[in-house]
Amino acid sequence: MEAVVQEEKGQISIHTENIFPIIKKFLYSDHEIFLRELVSNAVDATQKLKQLSSMGQFDGDLGDTKITVSLDEAAKTITISDRGLGMTAEEIKKYINQIAFSGASEFLEKYKDQGVERGAVIGQFGLGFYSAFMVASQVEIITKSYQDAPAARWVCDGSTEFEITADAKAERGTDVILHIAEDSEEFLDKYRISQILEKYGKFLPVEVEFDGRVINNTTPLWTKQPADLTDEDYLKFYEELYPMSEKPLFWIHLNVDYPFNLTGILYFPKLKNDFSVQREKIQLYSRQVFITDEVKDVVPEFLMLLHGVIDSPDIPLNVSRSFLQADANVKKINGYITRKVADKLAELFKADRPAFEEKFADIALFVKYGMISDDKFYEKAKDFGLVESVGEQKFFTLEEYRQHTEALQKDKNDTLTWLYTTDAAKQDGFIASARARGYDVLKFDTVIDPHFINLLERKLEKTSLKRVDADTPDKLIDKGETAESVLSETDRESLKTLVEEVLNDKTKTVQIESLPPDELPVTLTQNEFMRRMADMAKTGGQSWFGAMPATWNVVVNANHPLFGRVLAESDADAKKRLVQQAYDLALLAQGQLSGPSLTEFIKRTVETL
Repeated sequence: MEAVVQEEKGQISIHTENIFPIIKKFLYSDHEIFLRELVSNAVDATQKLKQLSSMGQFDGDLGDTKITVSLDEAAKTITISDRGLGMTAEEIKKYINQIAFSGASEFLEKYKDQGVERGAVIGQFGLGFYSAFMVASQVEIITKSYQDAPAARWVCDGSTEFEITADAKAERGTDVILHIAEDSEEFLDKYRISQILEKYGKFLPVEVEFDGRVINNTTPLWTKQPADLTDEDYLKFYEELYPMSEKPLFWIHLNVDYPFNLTGILYFPKLKNDFSVQREKIQLYSRQVFITDEVKDVVPEFLMLLHGVIDSPDIPLNVSRSFLQADANVKKINGYITRKVADKLAELFKADRPAFEEKFADIALFVKYGMISDDKFYEKAKDFGLVESVGEQKFFTLEEYRQHTEALQKDKNDTLTWLYTTDAAKQDGFIASARARGYDVLKFDTVIDPHFINLLERKLEKTSLKRVDADTPDKLIDKGETAESVLSETDRESLKTLVEEVLNDKTKTVQIESLPPDELPVTLTQNEFMRRMADMAKTGGQSWFGAMPATWNVVVNANHPLFGRVLAESDADAKKRLVQQAYDLALLAQGQLSGPSLTEFIKRTVETL
């Protein structure tokens, strides 16, 4: 007989004796979180009472609402005390004994029609209290409600059993007493407790005292109106966030309440030519509680170079309030921050261009990174993202530079060519040759410029970029004009054979070119594409490409008088010495002459004096 599956509906059962250890041990990745959660609960209890008082639901004297954290090393206890709402015995059963029942959520729902905002309290999930059992073998709650009800004491040893008794507590509020377990005695250290409080509670909205000192600023700068603040206020706050740091260049005060709530201050630091030292300097808060400094989902990648603070109750956090969850709001916030930063830079550029140019060297890395990684930012930044001319010693916008170069720097195919240097001192000879033909040269010497150059070639119509030493000036911008050679074809072949023999180097390709006689006899160039790919590989960590041997072109100027002498010389050794000398000069121009080769070059040169 075939078995029959009976249709059935029911409820999934959850055994608290199984889930409680999971909550205690695995909900939070870092055990120090317990202090953040318990202090946040104390803040919520205080804020709720203040809300009730402002609504006329509580007519008693608020008095001192300071939260106190106490450490008793001898008794091995940590106590968090507040003068907030307190609880009745029934409320203990409701809020403490029911796992995942959020008193904060209930409070917000109850009073939402009376103007209580979501950001008024911190709690969301009703689980934070149980973080106490990560470090405590026993937890006591001694509490007295703001309502006319007797005080109560709740005790639990981390099992599913608890005890509630009457208590003699006379003042409103709650004391949470943690009896620290043996394996967590690291938290019975005054300095450790102070560190944790400084980290998570530095800007909590209710005063928190530890060891006789209030540890927090209850009204951090981002909670104030920009119109009420001075430059000095912003600089002072930056110093508070990053002691001993160099002053920032400027800042953006974020303040939006629709379609999401977000406040904060983002600072532009002076950027070093190194990404790694700049990152993870933005602190994320939720209702003034520190969450994390890993904000890659909230803040676009390129904006990670900024410093500062972002606070939003609308950023979705996981149940442990330690990590972000993927959410539509996160994308909206991301886009908003990008737009605000771009608008601020555009505003600074238009308001005072000379001052903007003065600061641009310090923010160029950031602006270029943004233009590369975000198309929307590029569209805004193309009007204030600057390029610097070595020859003109001035800055241009992209459109300004196009106009500046289009008369002289178009090739035979009507393609505009922008020349650039990555090291103006090292490549000075090549810059001088380009400048002699009326060409301008840009400075691209930051770590991100190989990628920025590629971006410009993608975005700018009929425009190519070439490093100034990628070829001879006539070939860098090929106008289709060919100079006559003073050498016959036979002489050119003989010269090429001789140079190849002297070099004896398979990584070098010898080219005989007809160049103006005033150009160098030998020039060492490197293919633009191959060199650029190697540069990008190095910055992107692709060592396999960057480690490939560099290939160079040895351009021999057939029209230079030197090679007339070389071909006329009857002594074979003398021929080779002259070629070697000219080649060593080319190596010297590229910074490639060193060791015994340099010594020999100097000796050879001295002999001709």
